[in-house]
Amino acid sequence: MSGSIPFCQKHHRQYDRGYRSKETESKVSRYQSSSSGYAAGSSSSAISRSRGLNLSSHSGLEASRLSPIPKRVKPSYLAVDKENQIIGYVVPIFRGSQEFATGLSNTEEARVRETAGYMARRDLFTSGLEMERTELTSRREAMRSSAERISLNKRIYEHEEHYKRINEDSLMHPPEFVIKPRSHTVWEKQCVRLHCTVSGYPDPRVVWYKNNVAIDPLSAAGKYKLESRYSVHSLEINKCDFDDTAQYRVSAMNTKGEQSAFASIVVKRFKGDIDGNLPEPRHGPVSEYGITFQTHIVDKFGVSFGREGETMSLGCTVIIYPALNRYQPEIQWYRDDVLLSPSKWAHMHWSGDKASLTLTHLNKEDEGLYTLRVTTKSGYETYSAYVFVKDSDAEIEGAPGAPLDVRCLDANKDYIIVTWKQPAIDGGNSILGYFVDRCEVGTNHWIQCNDTPVKFARFPVTGLVEGRSYMFRVRAVNKSGMSHPSRVSEPTAAMDPADRARMRGTSAPWTGQIIVTEEEPAEGIVPGKPLELRVTEATKNYVVLSWNPPGEKGLEGVMYYVEKCVAGTDSWQRVNTEIPVKSPRFALFDLAEGKSYSFRVRCCNSAGVGEPSDPTEATTVGDKLDIPSAPSKVIPTRNTDTSVVVSWQASHDAKELVGYYIEATIVDSNVWEPCNNKPVKGTRFICHGLTTGETYIFRVRAVNAAGLSQFSPESEPVKVKAAIASPAPPFGISILECVADSMVLAWKQPTFIGGADITGYFVDYREIKDGVPGKWHEANIRSVSDRAYRVSELKENMKYQFQVRAANMAGVGIPSLPSDTFLCEEWTIAVPGPPHDLQIREVRSDSLVLLWKPPVYQGRDPVNGFYIDIKEAEAPEEAWRGVNTKATEKAFFKIKNLKESEVYVFRVRAQNKAGVGIASVVTEPVTALTKPGTTEIVVDVDDDGIISLNFECCDLTADSKFVWSKNYEEITDASRLTVDTKGNKSKACFNAPAEEDIGIYSCLVTHTDGASSSFTLSEEELKRLLEISHDHKFPIIPLKTELAVELLEKGRVRFWLQAEKISANGKVDYVFNDNLVSQGEKYKMNFDKNTGVIEMIMESLTPEDEGTFTFQMQDGKATNQSSLVLIGDVFKELQKESEFQRKEWHRKQGPHFIEYMSYEVTPECCVVLKCKVGNMKKETTALWYKDGREIKADEHLSFTEGVLKLEISQRDIPADTTDYADRAIQRRLKVSKKDAGVYEVVLKDDRGKDTSTLNLTEQGFKDLMNEVFSVIANSSTPLKITSTDEGIRLYTFVSYYNDLLQVTWQYKESAISFSDRIKSGVVGEQLWLQITEPTQKDMGKYAIEFHDGKGGLKRTVELAGQAFDDAFAEFQRLKAAAIAERNRARVAGGLPDVVTIQEGKALNLTCNISGEPMPEVTWLKNDREICSDDHVVLKFASGKFASFTITAVNPSDSGKYSILVKNKYGTESGDFTVSVFNEEAGKKK
Repeated sequence: MSGSIPFCQKHHRQYDRGYRSKETESKVSRYQSSSSGYAAGSSSSAISRSRGLNLSSHSGLEASRLSPIPKRVKPSYLAVDKENQIIGYVVPIFRGSQEFATGLSNTEEARVRETAGYMARRDLFTSGLEMERTELTSRREAMRSSAERISLNKRIYEHEEHYKRINEDSLMHPPEFVIKPRSHTVWEKQCVRLHCTVSGYPDPRVVWYKNNVAIDPLSAAGKYKLESRYSVHSLEINKCDFDDTAQYRVSAMNTKGEQSAFASIVVKRFKGDIDGNLPEPRHGPVSEYGITFQTHIVDKFGVSFGREGETMSLGCTVIIYPALNRYQPEIQWYRDDVLLSPSKWAHMHWSGDKASLTLTHLNKEDEGLYTLRVTTKSGYETYSAYVFVKDSDAEIEGAPGAPLDVRCLDANKDYIIVTWKQPAIDGGNSILGYFVDRCEVGTNHWIQCNDTPVKFARFPVTGLVEGRSYMFRVRAVNKSGMSHPSRVSEPTAAMDPADRARMRGTSAPWTGQIIVTEEEPAEGIVPGKPLELRVTEATKNYVVLSWNPPGEKGLEGVMYYVEKCVAGTDSWQRVNTEIPVKSPRFALFDLAEGKSYSFRVRCCNSAGVGEPSDPTEATTVGDKLDIPSAPSKVIPTRNTDTSVVVSWQASHDAKELVGYYIEATIVDSNVWEPCNNKPVKGTRFICHGLTTGETYIFRVRAVNAAGLSQFSPESEPVKVKAAIASPAPPFGISILECVADSMVLAWKQPTFIGGADITGYFVDYREIKDGVPGKWHEANIRSVSDRAYRVSELKENMKYQFQVRAANMAGVGIPSLPSDTFLCEEWTIAVPGPPHDLQIREVRSDSLVLLWKPPVYQGRDPVNGFYIDIKEAEAPEEAWRGVNTKATEKAFFKIKNLKESEVYVFRVRAQNKAGVGIASVVTEPVTALTKPGTTEIVVDVDDDGIISLNFECCDLTADSKFVWSKNYEEITDASRLTVDTKGNKSKACFNAPAEEDIGIYSCLVTHTDGASSSFTLSEEELKRLLEISHDHKFPIIPLKTELAVELLEKGRVRFWLQAEKISANGKVDYVFNDNLVSQGEKYKMNFDKNTGVIEMIMESLTPEDEGTFTFQMQDGKATNQSSLVLIGDVFKELQKESEFQRKEWHRKQGPHFIEYMSYEVTPECCVVLKCKVGNMKKETTALWYKDGREIKADEHLSFTEGVLKLEISQRDIPADTTDYADRAIQRRLKVSKKDAGVYEVVLKDDRGKDTSTLNLTEQGFKDLMNEVFSVIANSSTPLKITSTDEGIRLYTFVSYYNDLLQVTWQYKESAISFSDRIKSGVVGEQLWLQITEPTQKDMGKYAIEFHDGKGGLKRTVELAGQAFDDAFAEFQRLKAAAIAERNRARVAGGLPDVVTIQEGKALNLTCNISGEPMPEVTWLKNDREICSDDHVVLKFASGKFASFTITAVNPSDSGKYSILVKNKYGTESGDFTVSVFNEEAGKKK
């Protein structure tokens, strides 16, 4: 690496020999003149040639050049190239013998030569064994030689070290650069190496610095490589980039002193077609992957506008093909060609397919041209757009905008110079000055640095604490108030540059000073005077002095005193009397403005104060920097629809120019707005965000630290619209027809027409002979407007190429690429040629319209139809498919059922009788997507009945035109359609709509992105529109309701209608039988114009009022009328109803019935007569009558809430009935035919009377009972099944039962014929059906139907299946139980409970016995069986009578006796007690 030179140094003229410093050149010449050349052998020559190096040695240099102390020579060796340039260093192993320079001895070289010749001969004549023996011998000799060389080298090193230890003091000397590093200019991504040779003893410690910051190789792994060998030191920088452009310093230090040397590295970018301001990576295939990447940036961000304090995100979608999962491109963002790094102000993000930059808190510093650069191994792609940042709203109205770009130019321990840029907005008043604030890093406490505002945009801040870091901000002020503070500066430390440079890890700007220090400074020496004192900056607020330290070295702790003197006097005054200054710079304040001063500086240290420096020239306190002059010649030029390019002539003799501010105003508005809020340095700027179609005037002013210049003269007005340029070349040249001497060409319109309509095309052609093209010839002198042209006078069977140029008002564009080569021979095919000029209109998400022109070549027969083909743009050729199965005769077609967002291409084929011809050229890809803002044609009929088609376009440009077509042919005849266009709206009005106007009407807006729409006017639509047009021409007043009649109270008659809409000027005429009627006693008219209600009221109708009533309305030119015919029966009914209503009104003036008498059957089957009454008072009486006889049962009348009630069954209940249950039963059962009759209730008092009658006879009573029956039926329970000992019973319960209720039992939907086996009956509220001795034939559906004179009610039950089986089993069980109960043994009666009998008497008891079979009889006494004997005779006669006889009782017969009867069905007993007494005992009692 040390011997190579960057290729850029070999191919650039600035890197010739003259580029070397004179010192280096003189040293090289001395090396060459004093060197003792070495005779290199063939091997060493081969090695040298292979490396491209020449080796030369140096035996000695002047002692004064190497070291002032020792008188000895240190040999060194230089590596030079063929041009004798030093490119490296070679230090030999042993100084004094060539053999150690080449690595071989003379004998060894001879041996090598012999061996080489011998091996060459051996290859031809010897065997393999001899070759192996020779190689083994050579290896042994080489190993022995290497061991000897290592041993000799060790002895030499030990000898030198011993000599140094003995003579150490005499050898010691400070470092000195024998060879200094030299500057390099390299290309980006290349490596560069800096070399230097340093002498000195002890061996100096070498440190490399970049911009005075020590380089640490570990901080950037792989970036830096430091090497030190044999006093040769190198710094290698790998893959240089922008940040490596810097000044590099190498410092060598030992105990005797320190020395430094400097070199600069400039990293350059490739030049060419790419952006010269941005770095360029290498191009070509990627060796790592073996592929070439294609990068596309889509979904780009446009020109953006923001406001201070807002957040803005810029982003683009990046498509890299082919896509590799783990491959990540390099994403870089630039602002004004300066690479951005992630910070708190800028966040960068890469998501794999989208690159975004987020500006978290916009400030005017963020304004500029932003560039996204995507770099892959194959190249890079960039995209740029401008970002504008406006001032935030001022807290105080009229306050200026915030300053910007606050920086620290010069930082010392005593002061820091802060600079900024003036804002573009002054708030309408001149800026009085600026206040500078400081804040110590780590705190939030801001301190104002100046008491009075400074106008100069630069200010030295003093009063800082040495070693601490500060941030600064600036505020502008005018007479209205203070601006917002600027963005804070980067932190800056208050310390001298020399101290900052010595700090590790802290970056400081290069100051241009080289400071050499010694470890042991001399003491007791008064320093000399400072050198080159000068005034570097002077304003009316302060003056900055700068000087160089005195030339003597070894001075201890030098500081400075500054003195001033008014010009013309010799009175010097010390400025810093208390604390001297350490740094060679100083800022003076509190100088009288306008006075002239001279300045001088003294050095001081512990030994004393030195002599003053030479005084400066008289300096007048004031701004040395003048405000720049105003720019001139402001020229605006059209750019786009929203931007204008403004150029101007730079300010004359402007010093330290910061840039320019551009302002714009709309003509006659007198409101100037800034176009940029950050100064631009060029003399050309694109002003964005302008309003299309408006006319603007521009002006420019310059700015530097002294302030803003006057405004330039105002520019000429310019209207904002897209600039006109010549069109792009056409493309897609194809052949439509070919004959013997001519061809018909077709081509596609240019993708860019230059902002103006294309006025025509020019066609050129050239011959192709044996593949060699000839000269181009013009085919047409005059431009052709169509995109098809016949080129004549061609040669048959000759090959031709064609090119086409488009022209507009800006000129003729560049020609298209040459077409394919076409052979001029006559077409003889039978099918048609290709259609041409395919155009796509009305693109929507699911449809579009395709237009074309018929083929020029018809074939043998005329064209009779067309077929359209479609396929996805990325699909293969096999994917073509037809759109229409039946050929269309028209030259347009609407393609439907497209997939949204899919990209399609189309082609058309013509057909004649011979078949389908050649397909047309494929259209450009089109995306099926409805663009935002797309509108459709709207049909409208105005108030005058004019039918119009209306189309509105939001994307209109200044040159756009609305083109109306019928059936996609432009309408040129204005006899049928009149077009009126105003602004972005166009209206096509039909002059006299008729059937000939039926068709498809479309509108295309030129100079837009395909804005178009169509409307189909069919026969039905035309008929509908004509009806609407007629209604608008001859309008009628719409009616919500036609004329109607209704009755009001008192029998008054109201005629009325309601108009849907009528104005306050509307009028109404009232007509009866063709005669106008007017307001009077008979007629009362009313017209409410708010609601549109029109009415006429008559008090009553008489026979003379029979006829036709008409209301006639008029509102402007709109009219309408409505009539109502009242004759015959219609009139009589209305008159009768009117009379009735009148009488009803009079009736209701006294007590009256609101609802007449009616009846109600309660759920308890009670019949209640009721009527609703009104207008009652205390004196009003209510009398009830039945069949003309008053019902005197007032205590039962009720009157609640205006309702009179009478319960029919109350009146006949006997008074002696007290039991409530009996009364309820009687009340339920008393509703019978006896209650039939005519009921009447009479209301009367002093105001009158009213009567209500209810007829409950015959049909009325029948209806009443039907209501009762309906209530009973609805109260019935579901039909259920139960079993008895006789059979199966079906039953239902009702809440109440009436004897008049009619029911029907049904079996299988037929009425049951009752018999002894099947019976029905009623028990209480239970209605039942008994089936005696049921059988399987009785299974089925049973129902009971209640009759109520209406639909009735039916309850059903299914007696079948399990239900029948369960019921039948239960019947059998009950039947068996009944038989057993009936036939079991019983003691029927005849036995007393107690028998008292006198002793000696006979006792005879008999009882009846029953049971089948005949029971067994057993008698018991005291629970012991007794048998018949003479004393007790027991008999059982006829199976029915059992007797018990005691012939003569005695006391022993007393006891309990029982008879027990028993058969198979059961057992029963009867008990009695016998008590025997004697006669004496009876007497005693």
